[in-house]
Amino acid sequence: MTRKTKLELTWPGKEERLKLEPRILLEHPECGHHAATKRDGDLFDNMLIKGDNLLALKALEQDYAGKIKCVYVDPPFNTGAAFDHYDDGLEHSIWLSLMRQRLEIIRNLLTADGAIFVHLDDNEADYCKVLMDEIFGRKNFISRLTVEARAPSAFSTVNPGVFKASEYILWYARDRGEFSENSGRVKRDPDYAYGKWLSNPEALPSEWRLESLADVYDLQPPGRSRHPRTMLERFNSFIIENASRICRLASISDTGAGQAIVDLKRKSLKNPGVVHHMQREGDLDDVFVLDGQQLIFYGKNVVEIDGERTASRLLTNIWTDIAWEGIANEGGVRFPKGKKPERLLRRCIELTSNPGDLILDSFAGSGTTGAVAHKMGRRWIMVEIGDQADTHIVPRLNKVIDGEDLGGITKAVDWKGGGGFRYFTLAPSLLERDAYNNWVIAPEYNGPMLAQAMCKHLGFTYDPAHDEAEWWRHGRSSESDFLYVTTQALTQDALRLLSQEVGPERSLLICARAFSGNIDAFENLTCRKIPSSILTKCEWGRDDYSLNVAALPVREDDDGDADAGTLFAGDHKNG
Repeated sequence: MTRKTKLELTWPGKEERLKLEPRILLEHPECGHHAATKRDGDLFDNMLIKGDNLLALKALEQDYAGKIKCVYVDPPFNTGAAFDHYDDGLEHSIWLSLMRQRLEIIRNLLTADGAIFVHLDDNEADYCKVLMDEIFGRKNFISRLTVEARAPSAFSTVNPGVFKASEYILWYARDRGEFSENSGRVKRDPDYAYGKWLSNPEALPSEWRLESLADVYDLQPPGRSRHPRTMLERFNSFIIENASRICRLASISDTGAGQAIVDLKRKSLKNPGVVHHMQREGDLDDVFVLDGQQLIFYGKNVVEIDGERTASRLLTNIWTDIAWEGIANEGGVRFPKGKKPERLLRRCIELTSNPGDLILDSFAGSGTTGAVAHKMGRRWIMVEIGDQADTHIVPRLNKVIDGEDLGGITKAVDWKGGGGFRYFTLAPSLLERDAYNNWVIAPEYNGPMLAQAMCKHLGFTYDPAHDEAEWWRHGRSSESDFLYVTTQALTQDALRLLSQEVGPERSLLICARAFSGNIDAFENLTCRKIPSSILTKCEWGRDDYSLNVAALPVREDDDGDADAGTLFAGDHKNG
């Protein structure tokens, strides 16, 4: 029997898995912001989470699984360079392990028709591609987008060799069978191959007369300026304004075209000089054939982009049209070496989502993703561990909401302000050691926080009852299965009362500090002690899984030397 093998990327520590604590989120209403006047369509349930993004993703997983339409992440590139806001020099093995854990959760968060963009450079892009093939499946790879991120300057050109101008975005679908990308076009100068002019567009196609575009344009009244650039701009404007009358001839392949078009080609060859017309249904363009060649009009290549009618071409996977110069002050905040252009995020979001969809960025940086998603009428969630969550992102979003951010894509999407966002932090670890080295519930946890945390640990939805008759209901997993959490010690009489309240048609899982009597005496009750029932579920007390080498533990080998190949963030003994 032949053993099945699979192609995969391996690295030291790959088989070790982080046991993440599913934290709850604490809202700070005083840090959020909402528009003074609510308008129709305003979105207020956007979330900014300050804290470690791996723990934040885990905190979101239960409630947001299958709900995120588009994810853009711009993780540290692992270049070894020290940036102002990130230590970006991890061993490859650590970087891959921590990225894998994040990508696996993100995959769970995506809708069936959702997609993810991962922005990297040469240092890890190829490794991450293989990693994502493994997590998302090679069949769900959409494209590797090459972005021109910088241009040679006078200082950079003195160094020998090829100047590195590109960065890369790996684009994957959650399920390519369900995924449908939106079309995209970009500005360009008119295509001068379209050199024919239809002089009588009001006539029947069989009576059309074609002339040279150059001859027709020469008859137009001259402009004042004779400067070559001005003359070219005027000619380009003429093409755009008259695109429906400007055309060219293209050959028709006998094997590539449909049979009906091939038949029309043969018919036209027998009747030269006459345009033959074939109407088509639905979204298909009509076909015009002259002397065995297809007559193609330039009108479909002229579209409105950013409020301006312009010549355009189909978007490719090489993006050189987005300027990175001059973005330093976008959003009114500076973020050297880390900020991405708003137009870049706009394109990613446009390709994969529609207004009202939910967008996620778990490496928020200066908040570009949220600012752009907000202006585009999408909902958003951003996560950022650094102080820039407060110093950069909050002020930037406040300006967007108040209509005071006039830069970036504001004019292009006609953004006027509105909406709002909520601000959250991660709750502290649920358990901590007491003075006697015993695990106890952290003192910051009140009753509702404890109930919500236990729901996450046990797979229940936090759903406290509003009816006093069901005072014992803190969470539910189905219409008849519920959870009750208390720090009290429950007696046999208390359990009997709970059993009667729940009734024979429902079941209740009870988490309490202690129980007395026979806890198996009631068929509709299941009893578990806290914290002992959850002690082995995860790693406690760990607040930082960031891609920051300074925050990661170093495991020593048998000789007492630190082993760089097994640096890993999942060993709670060293955490």
